Amino acid sequence: MVRLILASNSPRRKKIFTDMGLEYEVIPSNYDEKMDSDEFNYEKIEDIATQKCLDVYRRVDNNSLVFAADTVVVHRGKILGKPHTKERAYEMLKELSGETHSVVTAICAINKKTNRAVTLSTTSYVKFTQWSDEMIHHYIDKYSPLDKAGSYGIQELPPNYIDKFEGSFENIVGLCPEAAKTVLTQLEYLC
Repeated sequence: MVRLILASNSPRRKKIFTDMGLEYEVIPSNYDEKMDSDEFNYEKIEDIATQKCLDVYRRVDNNSLVFAADTVVVHRGKILGKPHTKERAYEMLKELSGETHSVVTAICAINKKTNRAVTLSTTSYVKFTQWSDEMIHHYIDKYSPLDKAGSYGIQELPPNYIDKFEGSFENIVGLCPEAAKTVLTQLEYLC
């Protein structure tokens, strides 16, 4: 059996893999995700997922399938990455308040045994309610969003913070299970 390697230390992706019933190992990617600009296009996000995958691919044996993903929040054509500071988190959440944005997760997986690679992107949409400054500060203080794309995790938002979402909820969390199954099936891991 081919070893399935998740090239991510994300607790959210690990939970989704576990919920899918997959047996896997975690070898986090060391790839630096810095982008030259915040302009969004699918190729850029798919390239980041591919580079994460290749970073781990180079370190594993030939009996491995490496699976990597990258999730971004996109608003008005711009990527909102991880904020790293409370001030930046506040700015992002203020920008998203009352607006619809998209969440894109790109997957790249490579079966080292067959040397086949598959890349796939999934897009979901989220509309926030109008957030007051008090709501924004409450969320930042209570939920520590500094390591999350767009400064939030949908799974932890209080109900009055979201107007609606369209598409895969898990994709917004960090990985669409249906997309993962499609990729793993194409690489002959799941039959």
